[in-house]
Amino acid sequence: MQPQVTSFFDEPTNTYSYVVKDPHSSHCAVIDSVLNFDYASGHTTTESADEIIRFIDEHSLTVDWILETHVHADHLSAAPYLHLKLGAKTGIGAHIKTVQQTFGQVFNAETTFSRDGSQFDQLFMDGDHIQIGHLKGKAIHTPGHTPACMTYVFGNAGFVGDTLFMPDYGTARCDFPGGDASTLYQSIQKVFALPDETRLFMCHDYKAEGRDHFANETTVADERLHNIHVGNQISEQAFVKMRTERDATLGMPKLIIPSVQINMRAGHLPPAEDNGQIYLKVPINLL
Repeated sequence: MQPQVTSFFDEPTNTYSYVVKDPHSSHCAVIDSVLNFDYASGHTTTESADEIIRFIDEHSLTVDWILETHVHADHLSAAPYLHLKLGAKTGIGAHIKTVQQTFGQVFNAETTFSRDGSQFDQLFMDGDHIQIGHLKGKAIHTPGHTPACMTYVFGNAGFVGDTLFMPDYGTARCDFPGGDASTLYQSIQKVFALPDETRLFMCHDYKAEGRDHFANETTVADERLHNIHVGNQISEQAFVKMRTERDATLGMPKLIIPSVQINMRAGHLPPAEDNGQIYLKVPINLL
């Protein structure tokens, strides 16, 4: 079955969000939404999410799921806003609990912060099925970038989060707390085991050197043959060496501090303090 996939690009964060529609009904899911955030002022806005809402309203769609491929470190999730406006259940990989434990400590989160994933409606295990109207999907646990990363496959369309980028850009970094290059290599083999013609949709694109346009869709066959980091049957040992050396040269994403604090809460802001104001923390000399 070939679902109808519509992409929405937020250029300030280089993020692709998706509406995935069952071709035989009006039901759909939203994957990896963006809440706009101006770091300098601390202001959030909803123009990216509102674009998705307009599309859903214009096409009279029913949203069954609001899905996150992982706890993003480069943009804030708009899941609570979409849930308020559209309804639908929120879902993420079950290993969100590990991420919440890790980053709950990193940010010394308040004692009321739950580390059991209960902020989400559904925690997916590897192999769990997800229904969108008549369209049956599957959740595949693909850790390595983070412990909770999931790839969602609906018909011939797979949504890989940060596990893979376009073939000319490579693969996700593995140096965040809980990341592991060897684990990522094994996860990518799960994706490569999908049928060759499976369409793969990226969560991000940064324009590889020599490419003058953004891109977000490729195939399993193209990734397996041409991915510059892990394609053409590169060995696990060679991949881990490359990934480890490359990660050591990378700076932190500019929105990692607000993104992780909010996304580990399923997109909800931290609770207001006794003066009624919400604050984010900046750990000094830690990340």
